[in-house]
Amino acid sequence: MINHFVLFFQTMITEKPVCVTGASGFIAAHIVRELLALGYKVTGTVRKNPWEYPFLLNLPGAHERLKLEKADLLEEGSFDKVVAGCEYVIHTASPFEMNVKDPQTDLVDPAVNGTESVLGSCMKAGSIKRVILTSSIAAMTDEPESSKVYNEKDWNTMSSLDRNPYYYSKTLAERAAWDFIMQKKPGFDLVVINPFLVLGPSLGPSLSTSCETIRDMMAGVYPAIMDINWGIVDVRDVASAHILAMEKAEASGRYLCSGDALHMREIVELLKTSRCKKHSLPRIDLTGKTGSAIIKGLSMTKPKNIGKYIRTHVGRTLCYDNSKIRRELGISFIPAKTSVIETVEDLMKWGHLKNS
Repeated sequence: MINHFVLFFQTMITEKPVCVTGASGFIAAHIVRELLALGYKVTGTVRKNPWEYPFLLNLPGAHERLKLEKADLLEEGSFDKVVAGCEYVIHTASPFEMNVKDPQTDLVDPAVNGTESVLGSCMKAGSIKRVILTSSIAAMTDEPESSKVYNEKDWNTMSSLDRNPYYYSKTLAERAAWDFIMQKKPGFDLVVINPFLVLGPSLGPSLSTSCETIRDMMAGVYPAIMDINWGIVDVRDVASAHILAMEKAEASGRYLCSGDALHMREIVELLKTSRCKKHSLPRIDLTGKTGSAIIKGLSMTKPKNIGKYIRTHVGRTLCYDNSKIRRELGISFIPAKTSVIETVEDLMKWGHLKNS
């Protein structure tokens, strides 16, 4: 009797196909894996030929319920075919790079135009009930005020093409999505997930920009400990948040998605006690006002956008309230220290770090 019920339940779920854009991405791959594990039929969009993503095609359930399709964020109508017949679309596809030559072309255009293109295709489809958009804490704040506690009501109003352009692209893309819903009034609603620094194991061989932060910390890119903190969220929790936002009818609005916050000093001390202690971890402590002033000066030698990020964040403590996502989606976050250690182990597994 139970087996028949489970089979019937899974059959009902597979009648609700889901499209995941940017399926090969760090977060999206985990979303695809979890959707398949739950019995959903998934269409994933990718930039290259589908057979170039064996880590997706070999996921449990992929042979039966995963289809990969090429789609281009900058090509109008490129998503018409892939979202047709779906009930839900999880839009994760968006460039994530801190240092680019042309912010407008490399970041803003694909982020904003791609979001509008996907939403336009969803409106044409007529079958979509909800779109879940991957945004970022970057759309909530640029240069955090240490005395402020950030939540879903906050918007980044400081970034520009010249100042933290990645932050600017995420803010404009999310704004464009909400404007689309307000102006077009499509037959679907929008829910947005705003994660902070996403860490954890990768399903594919590519190095995500967020995990690169930990790699660089161990590879001598940061010779000194800076007075900076990050809210850390495990990629598996981010994936679950997207799916819960899709499944829960009462989910609405934005969700700040982050667990524990760790200071750079805490991360370095954690890595010192692990198998990573032989790597080139920061040894000089430049925290406090004097240290932050030195760091800001040294940041002028870094690539333009990385330097600006350091200068707008060092010496500031970002505090945030994640009660909404805990309360409404029932998220219980993996401890940040666990994610850091598992990130390092994964970096070694994929060859991004030497095994010490």
